[in-house]
Amino acid sequence: MRETRTLEFKETITNTFLKTVSAFSNYDGGIIFFGIDDDGNIKGLPDVKRSCLDIENKINDSISPQPDYTLEIQNNDQTIKLTVKSGFQKPYLYKSKAYKRNDTATIEVDILEFSRLVLDGKNIRFEELSYKEQELSFEVLHRKLTECIQIETFNLDTLKTLNLYDNTNGYNNAAGLLADINHFPGIDIVKFGENISIIQKRITFENISVLDAYEKSIAVFRDYYQYEVIQGADRKKMEKIPEAAFREAIANALIHRVWDVESQIRVSMFDDRIEVVSPGGLPSGITEEEYLSGKLSVLRNRNLANVFYRLGFVEIFGTGITRIKQLYEASLIKPVFEVSENTITIVLPVFEKDLNLTEDERTIYKILSRTMLKPISEIAPYAPFGKSKTVQLLKNMEQKGIVLVEGKGRGTKYIIK
Repeated sequence: MRETRTLEFKETITNTFLKTVSAFSNYDGGIIFFGIDDDGNIKGLPDVKRSCLDIENKINDSISPQPDYTLEIQNNDQTIKLTVKSGFQKPYLYKSKAYKRNDTATIEVDILEFSRLVLDGKNIRFEELSYKEQELSFEVLHRKLTECIQIETFNLDTLKTLNLYDNTNGYNNAAGLLADINHFPGIDIVKFGENISIIQKRITFENISVLDAYEKSIAVFRDYYQYEVIQGADRKKMEKIPEAAFREAIANALIHRVWDVESQIRVSMFDDRIEVVSPGGLPSGITEEEYLSGKLSVLRNRNLANVFYRLGFVEIFGTGITRIKQLYEASLIKPVFEVSENTITIVLPVFEKDLNLTEDERTIYKILSRTMLKPISEIAPYAPFGKSKTVQLLKNMEQKGIVLVEGKGRGTKYIIK
């Protein structure tokens, strides 16, 4: 047994444990064992009953407001288990300071985090606070509501229904996010070449409606990961990465990110993948396992999520990760989800079907997946073997029905079918 974010060991009773009580009360709760060393070895306490009273007095005298906790004597009266629950009256202070857990350490929160705890204690979300500008226009929102749900009228009552305005506080931050022009960060998109030193394109969508940023990001995605193949008289749209997966990733980033920091959602586009990095880790009350499995959804920005839901940009709340996984069920390479304290990253690889390819054929497949219709002269230089073998591999893949061949002679071109 080792220390974790929600578990701490104390061999003796000193005032340092009070910082951890503050941290556990302010966030997800946790357990402190007394009489156990840092390696999880039981050392025992000389008088557990007296120690329990000492712990209780220290908490009651030093932590404000009063935290919710329980004490248990364990291991044949050798150790004490202190269970601290996440509180509702945040922030919980020790010597006028609030604390949080950083991996297995307890540290003081900064000013931004302290303000978040104050709002949490008042059961107020950042998006509900009054927006600093009250002269706002909503042409993009109006247009999308008309297109998606055929709304007949758009006025102040509409915004009240969407929880974007009230008569006392005016427009809130959620309204600011949806306004045509605002002061919020947005989405920073970079298209890389063969490596991160080669930047083919960079564009940032900021200070505009999140709906506009969402649509513009999808347009950039289509430029690089969709193309058309002409087969006879028909045109067929091809996708290197499922658009539905990219839509979910961008919507997920906009809905679940923290908006009180000046950080962009970062979208890095590569030939073989897209990485979407959203500021802000998981909201309090949900674990990484619950987030990745789709078992539980905790909405950080409920009003914004509600608008995206009404417009049909997202399905049932909390199903985005599950939906992305489903879209890649038939792919050889699966998406990757990474959660840290301050970011959530979604990696969408180029979709590769499990086609029972040999290793050499898979190499050619990956080269073709990064290109459109190409002649052998533009394929062979990227293959680790000679031109003749590359041609033979392409013929084998054509016979398997994986590669489509068009033209003859020097005009022959290849593409994934």
